[in-house]
Amino acid sequence: MTTVRDQSSAPAVRYAALLTALVLAVAGYQINATMLAPALPDVIRRLHTDSDAAGLAQTLFFLFAAIGQVTLGRLSDYVGRRRMLLATLAVAVLGEAACVFAPTIEIFIVGRILQGVSAAAFTLAYLTLHETLSPRKFGGAMGIITAVNGGIAGVDTLIGGSVADSVGFRGIFLITLVITLVAIVVVYFRVPATEVSTGRMDWKGAALLGIGLTGVLLALNQGGSWGWTSPATLVLLVGGVLALVLFAVAERSARDAIIDTSVLASRRGWPLLLCTVFTLAGVFGMLNFTIPLLTQAEGEGYGLSATMSALLFLVPASALGAVAAPLAGHFGPRIGWRRSVLVGSVGTAAAFVPLVLFPQSSWITFAALAVLGVTYTGYLLTSLNGLAVDSAPADKPGSLPGLNGACFGIGASLGIAVSASVVTAVSGDGAPTFDALHAALWSSGGFVALALVAALLIKTPDDQNG
Repeated sequence: MTTVRDQSSAPAVRYAALLTALVLAVAGYQINATMLAPALPDVIRRLHTDSDAAGLAQTLFFLFAAIGQVTLGRLSDYVGRRRMLLATLAVAVLGEAACVFAPTIEIFIVGRILQGVSAAAFTLAYLTLHETLSPRKFGGAMGIITAVNGGIAGVDTLIGGSVADSVGFRGIFLITLVITLVAIVVVYFRVPATEVSTGRMDWKGAALLGIGLTGVLLALNQGGSWGWTSPATLVLLVGGVLALVLFAVAERSARDAIIDTSVLASRRGWPLLLCTVFTLAGVFGMLNFTIPLLTQAEGEGYGLSATMSALLFLVPASALGAVAAPLAGHFGPRIGWRRSVLVGSVGTAAAFVPLVLFPQSSWITFAALAVLGVTYTGYLLTSLNGLAVDSAPADKPGSLPGLNGACFGIGASLGIAVSASVVTAVSGDGAPTFDALHAALWSSGGFVALALVAALLIKTPDDQNG
């Protein structure tokens, strides 16, 4: 695919306009991911459901985020980044409207699925920046876009908690609906069209991948309530694994494969992708499911309101991440993206230690989450994205970033699925207990430890050639 890079002499206003448009585009997805976290108890209460169903809604949101990043990122090669970006934002609008008016948890889940698809905005934003900016500007711009991935400096979670306390979760989706509509307008006028490739979309591969991921992750999410040996769980799990095997076989002979299997098999590929999956599983299971329940539970937790929960335990990580991410984008190319990933992985694992060991202390939890804002939200997320772009093969620049973007959604949905299953299994049919929430934190910590091991196994193209 032919790309056009902006030169350093290009007018700054063009760079600023493009970056503003892409920030709004990814914010359209990200605020749907972060603003709801402090409102989960309100969703459970108003839709007369339970934590298992609320966890399913979150799992499917991030699951379809993964599917959207792979399929829509690849589809954009043939229809154009800008056109695909506008389409994903339009789908998000439909999902937000569904959640505003949802009478039942089932309609709410459908809305969350539609919103999740718009996660492709991140992959599309990275590819657009890579194709239109000089390498000098790309690192800094990517850091700014990645900063949004941790939330809008914590303001989104704070607003989410306040809205949940005052008018309920529906108000959150009304706000996100307006923001996404604004993003559509700005993207239409400010994001340039890029060259497109010749070829055909690998719809067979996309279908097998979607079926496989859905089966496996739904089995993990529902296994605790259905029973791990129940027919429904086993059918989903076995069917999902079989679809993924067929997908791997089909991709080897596909002319325009949705995934580059040679990159996937190399140590610049699979350890990076595993690191992303395990990191997101650990942090999202903890931050977007367990922490809101722990901080708001009466008796078994801290007993805070949704607003105070967001202010004390979600805002610091997002705010510090918004500062650290651009710095990571600046230093990553200078010290090496692989080394940056290692630094972020070690810091994230270290921050999890007191969080897992002393969850009964609200102050320790607060401090640990603040540190994670720097090590995870800011540094590690930016470094993972930077390494994916830097390690991609020259003739297929979008292959590894698209896969890595999908792993964000896979990891997030996996982490929430496991955390929800652990809480349900330990609590039984009643409200979540402290022991159940503590067990969920241990499961998240296990994922982060696996992420650190994967980071140590990563090799860059230069490492492998040397």
